[in-house]
Amino acid sequence: MMDTAISAKPLLAVLVSLCVVPVLAYSRSPNVREGWTFVAGLLKLLIVASMVPTVLKGNRIEWTIARFLPGADLALRVDPLGMLLALVSSSLWIVTSAYSIGYMRGLKEHSQTRYYCFFALALSATVGVAFSANLLTAYLFYEMLSFATYPLVTHHQDREARISGRKYLAYIVGASIGLVLPAMLVTYQLAGTLEFRSGGILGQVNSHSLLMVLLLLFVFGFAKAAIMPLHAWLPAAMVAPTPVSALLHAVAVVKVGAFCILRVITGIFGRELLLAQHLGVILCIIASFTILTASLIALSQDELKRRLAFSTISQLSYIVLGAALLSPKAMTGGMVHIAMHAFGKITLFFCAGAIYVATGIQKIREMDGIGRRMPITMAAFFIGSLSVIGLPPTGGLFSKWYMALGTLQAHQWVFLVVLLLSSLLNAAYFLPIVYKAFFCPPQEPTFEHTSTEAPIWCLIPLVITASCSIVLFFYPGPFFKLAELAVLK
Repeated sequence: MMDTAISAKPLLAVLVSLCVVPVLAYSRSPNVREGWTFVAGLLKLLIVASMVPTVLKGNRIEWTIARFLPGADLALRVDPLGMLLALVSSSLWIVTSAYSIGYMRGLKEHSQTRYYCFFALALSATVGVAFSANLLTAYLFYEMLSFATYPLVTHHQDREARISGRKYLAYIVGASIGLVLPAMLVTYQLAGTLEFRSGGILGQVNSHSLLMVLLLLFVFGFAKAAIMPLHAWLPAAMVAPTPVSALLHAVAVVKVGAFCILRVITGIFGRELLLAQHLGVILCIIASFTILTASLIALSQDELKRRLAFSTISQLSYIVLGAALLSPKAMTGGMVHIAMHAFGKITLFFCAGAIYVATGIQKIREMDGIGRRMPITMAAFFIGSLSVIGLPPTGGLFSKWYMALGTLQAHQWVFLVVLLLSSLLNAAYFLPIVYKAFFCPPQEPTFEHTSTEAPIWCLIPLVITASCSIVLFFYPGPFFKLAELAVLK
């Protein structure tokens, strides 16, 4: 039987980066500011890691912040699925903070203090979503993340940034207020609670049409998951500095969207209800359309960050597809893909930023021979590409392998074809970049004023994340254990 421990650790994990914001805001020295960022990042990771043994034993940790409504308190709960997201976000915050030093200083970006402050707020909100005990708490932290990342998206404060920022808020806040909020009210009216429970809370609802409408409201309402057609905010957000893009597309924002859909599927509807009402297939079709369409669009993008953005749109729907298949292996693979994609995709964004800092290049057509001048960066790009494609020796192989097995377990062969075809498309839009970098003659005028590699603070983080993608090929166990516990609980 699952034991529940009462502890303030989940609250501390949320608050540690929130409390460092005033310190960052009033730090006069950049070294002091960035030093406090690392201190907060390490404390957050240590607090999250200290709860891992309890969760791996099948137990939970809870803390109620405030009594709000019966069945909908402002409360935190640490369980295997939440721990998976919290581990990924808290560990990669440290690496992204290190990368930010090389990128932001290398380009002499303005308002760096504001940048670090909102970065810290975003990580508080991310861990808050991960550890939410119910839909209301998750929704509040979800909105906090939306507003905390808006200043990061609009960091350059030019016309393009303002237009992209408005689109960002219109999609993710508009969808959450217009779709998720009504769905929450109806759910609370039907179930009398918004608590995430094993098996869901809507089992007594027999109306197929009502359940389908609620499911679609939640899936499209959590627009951070970038399910088409509510995806346009994500490529538009590419105007932000590259460390922000890495945060948006690998760690915090997009993973929170996919995570919230996972929570709705497992904790609000429940696997048995979705199977009985045949609702999983509808979601599989929506996710498959996004996977294939976004991959095809990525093929046509010449700007590297936009190609990575459309790749992210596709990869997020892998997570949704894995959950929607409703077979244990597919659900496990979908959950593990949160981690595997995070390490691979953040590596790719780090590489894109390093190329820009060192050469000013943003277009793929200008990257002929760049691997000869930036061999470490492009080797890391190759490893990140393998992880996103799902090839050895990277951890991305296992999440996609489990999802493929899950399609067979669910007797849904057509979605196996979707997974295989999309992986071929992944290879088609990533591997030519690597080929051009290493095997095409360099465009020498492009590299007249470039150094061999980007600054060391840009280089070390991308080496670390690329190495982690390889390590996860040999030691994927902890993330798989958490995912398996989340599926079987």
